[in-house]
Amino acid sequence: MRRLVNVLDVELAPAAPHASLVDARRLEAADPAAFAVLVKYMQAREKSFSTSVQRQALVRPEGVAGAVVGGFYTLLTGAYPSKVFTDPAVALAWLGQPEATAAPLLSKLNELVAEATGQSPLLRELHQAMKGKLPDINLSDVAREMGMSERTLQRRLKDAGTSFQAELNAVQVRMAQALLLETDMKLTAVAVEVGCASLQHFSSLFRKLVGESPSAWRERQQGRASGEPEPEEAAEPAADEGPRGGPSSATGQ
Repeated sequence: MRRLVNVLDVELAPAAPHASLVDARRLEAADPAAFAVLVKYMQAREKSFSTSVQRQALVRPEGVAGAVVGGFYTLLTGAYPSKVFTDPAVALAWLGQPEATAAPLLSKLNELVAEATGQSPLLRELHQAMKGKLPDINLSDVAREMGMSERTLQRRLKDAGTSFQAELNAVQVRMAQALLLETDMKLTAVAVEVGCASLQHFSSLFRKLVGESPSAWRERQQGRASGEPEPEEAAEPAADEGPRGGPSSATGQ
């Protein structure tokens, strides 16, 4: 984060005042220490930014991370007009960008993100749809939201070298990591929240994708001493279970 904030100095470089768009939709969690670094950076440069930034729109993610991001500006003095949005097109409209120029800009932004992350637009759209439907999720609903048939979605995922189940598992684990880091929810509650059929299935899935148990990962991330029992590891299923509410047969595997 200390290296990343230096990139923000690009806002100070243009001689002419300009509008600024901060797209944080893909942020999945907010680490308190990293957040403090960002706040410290901005507080020291607010006056400098006010001479070059006319107004700034922040597009926040959903959930707890979105609430944290949305509260960012409350820690600043308001050297320039700023507003928080959930829709990037609406944010650009507020910045004075009509739809004719906003659409190509967002398309270019998505291309840059795909290039940097190695994630295709299809998977990005799929993950966004999945996050909004957990814990009760199924292939039919997701395909409908993405504007295609189940067969078309499965075929496109197969062409991309993956499957509905594999991507669902990835989304479940990433959402679980955010809950483990940002809340004090019990492991059982986290398992239910992300749509796992049981605590054992959740532990098995988490270990498979992360390489350690949920409780061990939480302790390491939060810097806590180990010692909590890990009941989820008492037994593990012989085979992967499908997500709660989601048919395991419709995986494309």
